Amino acid sequence: MRAIDYFDKGAEASPDRTAIIDSDIRVTYREAQSATQRIARAMHAHGLRGQDPAGIYSHNDARVLLSMLGIMRSGAIWVPINFRNAAGANIEYMNYVEMKWLFYHSQFRETIEQVKARVPSLRHFVCLDREQDEDPSLERFMAGAEDDRASAVSGNGGTAAGSADLDWGDEYGNIDRLVGLVPTGGTTGPAKGVRVTGLSWATMTNTALRYWATDCAPVCLNTAPLSHAAGVVAFVMTAMGATNVVMPKFDAAEVLRNIERYRVTHLYLPPTALYSLLSHPDVSKFDYSSLRVFLLAGSPVSPDKLKRAVEVFGPCICQSYGQTEAPMLLTFLDQRTLAAAAAGDHPERLSSCGKPTFAVRLAIMDDSGRILPPQERGEIVARSTLVSGGYYKLPEATAEIRTYGWHHTGDVGYMDKEGYVYIVDRKKDMIITGGFNVYCAETESAIMALPQVHECAVIGVPHEKWGEAVKAFVVLKQGESLTEDAVIAHCKAKLGSVKSPKSVDFCGEIPKTAAGKIDRKKLREPYWAHAERQVH
Repeated sequence: MRAIDYFDKGAEASPDRTAIIDSDIRVTYREAQSATQRIARAMHAHGLRGQDPAGIYSHNDARVLLSMLGIMRSGAIWVPINFRNAAGANIEYMNYVEMKWLFYHSQFRETIEQVKARVPSLRHFVCLDREQDEDPSLERFMAGAEDDRASAVSGNGGTAAGSADLDWGDEYGNIDRLVGLVPTGGTTGPAKGVRVTGLSWATMTNTALRYWATDCAPVCLNTAPLSHAAGVVAFVMTAMGATNVVMPKFDAAEVLRNIERYRVTHLYLPPTALYSLLSHPDVSKFDYSSLRVFLLAGSPVSPDKLKRAVEVFGPCICQSYGQTEAPMLLTFLDQRTLAAAAAGDHPERLSSCGKPTFAVRLAIMDDSGRILPPQERGEIVARSTLVSGGYYKLPEATAEIRTYGWHHTGDVGYMDKEGYVYIVDRKKDMIITGGFNVYCAETESAIMALPQVHECAVIGVPHEKWGEAVKAFVVLKQGESLTEDAVIAHCKAKLGSVKSPKSVDFCGEIPKTAAGKIDRKKLREPYWAHAERQVH
């Protein structure tokens, strides 16, 4: 099926159900479906032909979801833009994909002026929330399509392309057509555009429908950026006929309140946001019994925090592992297995991201292309229709992640004899100290076990004797204290001296990328700025 067909099935099954809640705004599935049809008609009435890249530049807002679905219905290519990125980085990406359309929120009008001046391929602008200079509001944009349609029906002229609902599908579901050009995180250079095909998107959606299904009417709380994985989750939830509750941004106190207020069944968060919930002083004051799927993804989760999350939120916690190139669900660690691990049954599985999902084959590979046996560490590689169609206009980069007939994730891990996958680091985040490999995630996990620690990050820094030395950055919980010697001693007891930090900096926060992940590039910059290469 086309991506929009999944939404339509959910809408047609429950037309009067509330599709979106955004503050005081309530939109039913019937109304949402109509809005997406009008957006698609308007895009064609204004000249859309074929697969024009169409971006969305906004904080979380109900109109982001409607625009995303409207773009998909029109046959254009959805391009999510992260407003947290520097304007220059977003402009660079827009020029790279030759963006033609931009739906934006007036909050970013100053940035949009820069975009208009520096992205010559852009031809059409729609302001989501109001009239902005010469740009129509989304409401007026949609109304114009209705006017054109009425004119065409009455024989008074108008644009034929806007006169009928669009159906560009084929009997195979348009599996090779692009659904999106989704930017990678860009932590190691300019973001690359991942060619998300209809086949990859359908595999992701079908897999999620299987693993996220519940026995009650679903309500999904969307607080992470819709420009990233939260947008993917929200889309899947529409296929379930779920109510998507949209929060403008992450606020720990509001998330806790809203779970109870809306009887939330589904919630996706990156681990750093989970840690904020767990450390909030009001975390024990609310009712979380409605939760069925509390999904954690984006980076490995501290086992100690996972155990605590099960204690606080109940047996709803689950994990998945994926990446932009193979969205969301390469693996899944289900709620029952994770709760059992938290209770002491195979506690080591708290460090796992789960087993490969039903449409995925995973393996561990060494640098020569040899598939490794259980327990041996190497790069995680995959074969699946979940894997996207490579990078846009970057054949060499695409070929690099396709060697030996597998998709290369760039993540280092191992698989145990039962098939559970354990991620130990990004391949490029490995520290080589004194000839030994140290994986940042292992050291971070040990530090996170300290009850005083809110979050931490580990990098390698140049060292005259060892080549690289392990360095930790630690954020303490409010009111807590800890010394450098105590952190190092704890790690030595848990990991041994090689994997323990040689120095610890205490700081107020850990820098994050726009996707909410630890920005190791920024942490490393002061230490490697004058080095000819980034390894010793």
